[in-house]
Amino acid sequence: MLKGKTALITGGGTGIGKATALLLAKSGINIALNFSRSEQDALKTCQEIKDLGVHSLTYKADVSQDEEVRKMVDQVTADFGSLDILVNNAGMTHFVEHSDLEGMKEEYWDDILGVNVKGMFFCCRAASAELKKNRGCIVNITSIAGLTGLGSSIAYSASKAAATSVTKSLARVLAPEVRVNAVAPGIVQTRWVEGKEDHINRLAAGTPLGRIAEPDDIAEVVYSLISQAKFVTGQTIVVDGGNFI
Repeated sequence: MLKGKTALITGGGTGIGKATALLLAKSGINIALNFSRSEQDALKTCQEIKDLGVHSLTYKADVSQDEEVRKMVDQVTADFGSLDILVNNAGMTHFVEHSDLEGMKEEYWDDILGVNVKGMFFCCRAASAELKKNRGCIVNITSIAGLTGLGSSIAYSASKAAATSVTKSLARVLAPEVRVNAVAPGIVQTRWVEGKEDHINRLAAGTPLGRIAEPDDIAEVVYSLISQAKFVTGQTIVVDGGNFI
């Protein structure tokens, strides 16, 4: 049922994006991989996808720039012939202690909201016509930071709360043709947390399942929302091993 469809995954070269791309590819889905800076990672992931026997191409675009997003979506549709699935995985942060109010600079707010909120919306908007035509679906990667108010910075938490709200709004606007859901991971073992072993161990110890997430844990839930949850839209699925109960 999914074989031959096309998915665009933003920030698809590493971490959750890569794990999602590989899992979807195993179901025969062709993969368009977006990157902004991590070109070599994206090219490596692209080759791994091709080795699974499906079509894959990479696309450089800063999702915070509407014009770049529109050009990317048009090119993906031209190259693959259709666009059926959008996974908004691109994200960024600046690590600033919540108590350091002066440290939360205006440019940090602009960077974070530009990618995590505006970028997500720009991608959904640019892809909406094609997704409606193909009765496709969207999965946005948010974070439990948007639900708890915790996380790498106040701006990051705010951006993920906003992303959850945008998910609900778009689920209404794009229905009934397009389902729009979000996955909200807790801490995930990616390069974002490299060198933060004490932080990882502390969170793992306080989590009912006794560990932090791997990218594959998140990818599995993304896949289920795409492949199986046909009557689910406007929802945010928390994937954090029970930490946020």
